[in-house]
Amino acid sequence: MFGRRKTTLVAAGAKAPSFNLAGLSGSTRSLQDILAGGPALLAFFKISCPVCQLSAPYLERLAANNGLQVFGISQDEASATRGFAKRFGLTFPILLDPSAENYAASNAYGISSVPSLFLIERDGIVSKSFAGFSKRDFEQIGARSGVVPFGPDDHVPEWKAG
Repeated sequence: MFGRRKTTLVAAGAKAPSFNLAGLSGSTRSLQDILAGGPALLAFFKISCPVCQLSAPYLERLAANNGLQVFGISQDEASATRGFAKRFGLTFPILLDPSAENYAASNAYGISSVPSLFLIERDGIVSKSFAGFSKRDFEQIGARSGVVPFGPDDHVPEWKAG
């Protein structure tokens, strides 16, 4: 990931790499377990990332109506991630992709910056992937799941690099 060879983000149309990651509760979840519940949005993040912090409340809005599963995947330790979730009022499940395991899931998805988001269909195919914050992509995902991610008083940028 960092300081290694250049990677390419897994693109729409590709098969999503499988993983087994521990959650904040300690239970392990696989991609197959997640997709058994329907399509899922995976949001890889670091707690120190300002663009991840910008994205967090809007991810919570996407998750709030249960029209789409949202899973955060933190590149930080569990205690720090719990603090981040509390600070931003996150209620969706968060999995851990630890540095001790060389960020195995992040590397499998070709992540070189965060946030990086992947919309994965029930069949395991990635239908959307993007890095950074994209207002248009959040709106498209929201329209699909019946959620308006931005309110009239939200002043969000069209795009921010991760």
